[in-house]
Amino acid sequence: MQQNNLSGTERIKQASDSLRGTLVESIEKEITGNLNEDDVALVRFHGMYVQDDRDRREERAEKKLERLYSFMIRLRLPGGVIAPQQWVDLHNIAGENSTGVIKITTRQTIQLHGVLKYDVKPTLKAFNEAHLTTLATCGDINRNVLCSSNPKQSKVHEEVFAYAKAIDQLLLPKTHAYYEIWLDEEKIVDKESEVDPLYQDRYMPRKFKIAIAIPPNNDVDVLTNDIGLIAIIENDKLKGFNIAIGGGMSTTHGNADNYARLATIVGFADTEEKVLKAVYEILTIQRDYGNRSDRKLARLKYTVDRLGLDWWKDELERRCGFRLEDERPYSFHERKDYYGWQQDHKELWHYTLFIENGRVLDDETLALKSGLLEVAKTGKANFIFTCNQNLILGDVKEEDKTQITEILERFQLIAHTDAASALRKNAMACVALNTCPLALAEGQRYMPDLITKIEPILEKYGLQNEEITIRMTGCPNGCARPFAAEIGLVGTSYGKYNFHIGGDRLGERLNKLYKESLNEDEILNELDNLFATYKNERVNGETFGDFSHKKWLNSVPLTRSASSLSDVNLPRP
Repeated sequence: MQQNNLSGTERIKQASDSLRGTLVESIEKEITGNLNEDDVALVRFHGMYVQDDRDRREERAEKKLERLYSFMIRLRLPGGVIAPQQWVDLHNIAGENSTGVIKITTRQTIQLHGVLKYDVKPTLKAFNEAHLTTLATCGDINRNVLCSSNPKQSKVHEEVFAYAKAIDQLLLPKTHAYYEIWLDEEKIVDKESEVDPLYQDRYMPRKFKIAIAIPPNNDVDVLTNDIGLIAIIENDKLKGFNIAIGGGMSTTHGNADNYARLATIVGFADTEEKVLKAVYEILTIQRDYGNRSDRKLARLKYTVDRLGLDWWKDELERRCGFRLEDERPYSFHERKDYYGWQQDHKELWHYTLFIENGRVLDDETLALKSGLLEVAKTGKANFIFTCNQNLILGDVKEEDKTQITEILERFQLIAHTDAASALRKNAMACVALNTCPLALAEGQRYMPDLITKIEPILEKYGLQNEEITIRMTGCPNGCARPFAAEIGLVGTSYGKYNFHIGGDRLGERLNKLYKESLNEDEILNELDNLFATYKNERVNGETFGDFSHKKWLNSVPLTRSASSLSDVNLPRP
């Protein structure tokens, strides 16, 4: 479908010579730490964002210096697994070229912040030598494919995990630009080899996200993705996947046209060939019909609502050449990481370590980064990242468990995990200030302190063991999925947050705005009042989200929100 009035980003993509633009010249320009204007958009497809230190903007402006630009660089890790030697390499790369902090993201991968322009190319080359890549982890393209993280989840975990890798490969761009610009490979002469039947020269209208969940655990927040695949397992056999479309978290303050949405199940596919074909064609439909004029309306969720679910299902089946089967029954019972030691069906051990907001570093209280390096040097544990920003030291043999445990105890990492409260373990925050250019308020720098102030309120009412989910973002773009939490705090200005409640604990119902632009004292006061009522009036072990929804937001029934064709046609938050 051709569209007029293309956005500026669309024109940049189409004129980019398969994502090359003038990146070679930009990266070599020593007069600035930034890139040429168009290249700022293109470099995202290569796995990075241009950022600057917002804490130092005023100081540098007074000195008539340009902003202190740097790059955030993100890895592509379908399913979130790396080998121990790759962690050693990552540790060294982070220490040499970035702030040194290894950041586990909410999308099961790693990103580094503070990489200066002249260090970008050496960093990407070092990643390549470690058999890691940043290709297509940002920009208008399929992002990192998520998969339920803990192998103890199911005997067919490996089979399901293989889908994440297969989808990742299926949806990679064909351009050779990444290898030419960053790895100094020879320029291709035959441009026919770059013809991309999926992305063409337009790529996607906006970013595209895919997740795979293994019930009964919705640890990946599967319905918050553009495509959600829900594994259907019977008698320890993978039967196929329910396919859901149209999830997404980003909103805009004060604009009802931009809303969060949970994905809607459109059917079931029973073979790998059908699943991969359906995933591919969902992208082609979004490529052809997504909004390329207004980027705020360009995600798949808006295309689904604009054209309708019946149209989408008909068009998907037409392009696939087969009919989807009816949705198969499934049930989520939890949405969590399994902290501590867990053993899988192969008698391998997995230790899930709590890492607050995914920040791996050494500080005055904990030598987390050093301890994990010692584990990696043993070569006896794989590193598996979770969508809750935690780390699983996985695939540990029985005879190696004592050695890994000794390291974890010596660096007090087990004590650190055990000491974290239930609320803290179920909290997430985005990066926000000081590097995110979109942030209106703090995120990961502030959330730990706020949790410390909320914990005594929970203890006052005997609720300290309740696994309440709380999530914070510095803006309404929703990177930490705040609208799918029991409590969501969304930044409106520095020190102030919209206060959302009523999401369920399983990720099947969005929360709603309860109070606007509250400061810290107001947030704590509201929580005190809400927890007091929750303690006194809840029945039958109700979760805080379900109780809040019933007590204060009961205009919407307690049903799965926008997750099946029979629920709603045009869901809104």
